[in-house]
Amino acid sequence: MSQNNQELKRTITADITPEKAEKKVLVAGHVHETRILGKIAFIVLRDFSGTVQLTAIKNQTPEETFNRIKQLTHETVIQATGTVKANPQAPRGIEILLESINILSKAEPLPITVTEKGIKIGLDKRLDYRCIDLRKPENKAIFIIQNAIVDGFIEWFKKNGFVRVFTPCIIGSSSESGADVFEIKYFDRKAYLRQDPQLHRQLTIAGGFEKIYDIGPSWRAELSHTTKHLCEHRSCAAEIAYIKDETDTMRVEEQLVISALKHVKKTCKEELELLNAKIKIPETPFPELRFPKIYEILKSLGKELPEGSDLDTESEKLLAEYVKKKYNTEFFFINRFPFATKPFYVMRVDDQPFYARSVDFYFGEIELSSGGQREHRYEKIMEQIRRKGMNPKRLEWFTKFFKWGVPPHGGFSIGIERFTEALLKLDNIR
Repeated sequence: MSQNNQELKRTITADITPEKAEKKVLVAGHVHETRILGKIAFIVLRDFSGTVQLTAIKNQTPEETFNRIKQLTHETVIQATGTVKANPQAPRGIEILLESINILSKAEPLPITVTEKGIKIGLDKRLDYRCIDLRKPENKAIFIIQNAIVDGFIEWFKKNGFVRVFTPCIIGSSSESGADVFEIKYFDRKAYLRQDPQLHRQLTIAGGFEKIYDIGPSWRAELSHTTKHLCEHRSCAAEIAYIKDETDTMRVEEQLVISALKHVKKTCKEELELLNAKIKIPETPFPELRFPKIYEILKSLGKELPEGSDLDTESEKLLAEYVKKKYNTEFFFINRFPFATKPFYVMRVDDQPFYARSVDFYFGEIELSSGGQREHRYEKIMEQIRRKGMNPKRLEWFTKFFKWGVPPHGGFSIGIERFTEALLKLDNIR
């Protein structure tokens, strides 16, 4: 590398604009495409921020540089220097007239394509070569948008006085019924990967915090190999003290979702265009459907569910279509689930104890979150543990703190991967 090149600092492709015309720059990235047309050669260079065209012209570009282009394979990593030129015919109206190329890492023939459009590659093969697959601009765009979703969540939490907490991933007992957990060896005893740190968030409220949020991984040992399930997933959860009832948590969740949608729409214009995705900011409040009325709605749609049963996939699809037709939105809540279908810690409706103040939030037919109002009264918690046939001793680490005064509280947990899948209308959560 020449002394002049060493003095140049790397410029990312997104920062190469017509305003930089006639300036010398150093760029680096993957060779996305090459074309040699007689006395002129083109390289499309790709870095994380985008692409830029590098142009070499015989008798103007050093001969060594021009000949080196012929050696470049797709995805080879190079560093190049040249002068920025305005060119209305070039992508983005600019190009770099090449002076030098330095090959940093030569790529062998690729197992899957990164550049060719219209070629269908099976998901299993894509996952086998995940790092290569992520180089496709369309796939990278998904993760940039997912990052923006989380940024939108965090931005709202900060503006509204929430404190971020970091709950444990290894727990001493399963957080719900004990099913669907990954058991691990913790020195000389059993431990588990958390399904959801729900109980720990509640204990944070018991510790005097009033508005908290938590972003992190959870695990479920489910054999469900569907387009909506992951054994390991990330979620964004909130817990709020001194709520009136579960509807307070719904109003918070609405605002949080709106914040994320607005942030994505504002910061990810190129990525949304690349994926042909459009974001419409929904009106609030989101529609709310309640049990047992839901059984009547489903019956009118040709689906009969026994009272007390949970929703199946067909029911979720029918309700999503019903909401879309009646309210012209894809966002809606389902409230007052039968207590028998929910965990011990949810609060039952006092005058309808068959039903719980338990809320699921949907984006189309995809369930994004579960939440609602938690039971904060010690005697009720113990009664519900026994009703579920669980061992009170195993949950004493959690329940004992409710003897000493815990405010009414509730919250929810949104699946980040599911939110991304639903927002971008992806075929598979993976």
